[in-house]
Amino acid sequence: MYYASIGAIAVIVLVIINREALRKVEKTSENNLRLTYRQYLLALIVFFLSDIMWGFFYEQRWLLVTYIDTCLFFASMALSVLLWTRAVVAFSGKKSKAGTILVAGGWAVFDFELVVLLVNLFVPIVFKFSEVKEYVPLPARYIGLFLQFILFLVTSVFALVMAVRSGGISRSHYRTICISGIIMSFFIVVQMFFPLMPFYSIGCLFGTCLIHTFVYKDKDVEHSMAIKLAKQKAYKDALTGVKNKMAYLEALAELEATIESGELKEYAVAVFDVNGLKMVNDTLGHEAGDEYIKSACRIICYQFDHSPVFRIGGDEFVAIMRGRDYGNRDALMESFRKTISENQENGAVIVASGIAVYDASTDESYNDVFKRADEAMYEQKRLLKAAAAKVTS
Repeated sequence: MYYASIGAIAVIVLVIINREALRKVEKTSENNLRLTYRQYLLALIVFFLSDIMWGFFYEQRWLLVTYIDTCLFFASMALSVLLWTRAVVAFSGKKSKAGTILVAGGWAVFDFELVVLLVNLFVPIVFKFSEVKEYVPLPARYIGLFLQFILFLVTSVFALVMAVRSGGISRSHYRTICISGIIMSFFIVVQMFFPLMPFYSIGCLFGTCLIHTFVYKDKDVEHSMAIKLAKQKAYKDALTGVKNKMAYLEALAELEATIESGELKEYAVAVFDVNGLKMVNDTLGHEAGDEYIKSACRIICYQFDHSPVFRIGGDEFVAIMRGRDYGNRDALMESFRKTISENQENGAVIVASGIAVYDASTDESYNDVFKRADEAMYEQKRLLKAAAAKVTS
């Protein structure tokens, strides 16, 4: 059971430290490295499991299942080597002749192992069991391990060259990959001389621990930051820089969830609409209209600087007030309308506004609050237009 226990420890440690890496991700070009590394880890798990079963079956001297498992052992070993080369090349992030050759070498080792295992069914060249049920390694086993030894050394050289050509954290990552390859090469050599000891599993465990600690965690953080940045860009209005309609819809879903759970009990919604935009576009052009919208947005954001502001239409904005702004909502709206009144006198940008407060006893959803705020905004828009007409007359 000693032999099997090493494989059991290896698979448990691998699953624990690579829990995130083993999660299934969408097949996209951005996830290529995560996908290839996950495939490598899955192949290693299959290898570890076959190693565990081999130790148990061989100890019981169940020759048929031990033979089958030995074939699985060598096939999964070769597959992990192939996927290791693919992961190393994927990490480089670019196609190169050296990378193509490296992956081709991985395929060659894998194909060689499958062929010799097939031949071994008829003529023992990889392994056999003696009359006393002892495992006997044969020449093709040593050739296969030697080819894997060479391939791991080549991946180490490849990573070392990439380290020299790189800088910053990438250089450290490539050095770690290089060291992992050297560790695997060392344990393959030891495995050659001690066929009944799980040295290959130990080497894989050390190598994956290094990769996870010094490479994958950094790459995972980079990936998360890239996703966060892309999300921020996707939720940002290109013209004004405030949150856009997509961000607004997500905020509403979150708001409804917090109301339903009882975490949030009070909020207010302010709706804004830019007056006179069509006239600006028709008389001064759309560039002037864009500047008009941005000016209106600046006024809204300045007044409601503690609340998220969303542009939900061409000339329509919404601010959702919670916390400090909710407590000061009346004063904020009064100050905002005072600014707009001064703008109207000075011929500056005009923004109609309306506000409504969530009432748990009557409002069934956010839409009820928004509808009241929207109606209040249109009423103020009518008053602003009437005031403007009175001045011009």
